[in-house]
Amino acid sequence: MSRLDSFIRRVTAQRDCLNAAATLIAEVPGPVLELGLGNGRTYDHLREILPGREIWVFERQVAAHPDCIPPDDRLFLGDLAATLPTALGRIGDRAALAHIDIGTGDAEANAKLAAWLGPHMAALMRVGGVVVSDQALTVPGWTALPLPEGVKPGRYHLYRAG
Repeated sequence: MSRLDSFIRRVTAQRDCLNAAATLIAEVPGPVLELGLGNGRTYDHLREILPGREIWVFERQVAAHPDCIPPDDRLFLGDLAATLPTALGRIGDRAALAHIDIGTGDAEANAKLAAWLGPHMAALMRVGGVVVSDQALTVPGWTALPLPEGVKPGRYHLYRAG
């Protein structure tokens, strides 16, 4: 598969999973978390499909399109190890939805990050909330949800926080 085809499949899976998650949290109160701003495409999509929800963004260094940069008061800037553990105090409420897009090309590093991330995300998520992740997460009490039609297993992951 060409890199272009792989990219198209990845962003299509992102969009389809985010759209499904937005429906799943329709009755779940709480803010939205975006881990990994990148160029801001998914942040922009979240603003469109979840108007009225606060969206908090975690990013090591902002390099997004100028129209897709969150306000400073909704941005956690720096390494996740420094920003995530204390985030709940600033956000003030557990999240209804989290989108995690932090993977790299290094499978071993991704696995280590996902293992570290799970317990921290559990502390930030509201019971009944949904996590959309590019990494497989193992969190006690969370339930893996079926992926939208057309999304291949392993491409993206959906979880219901318990």
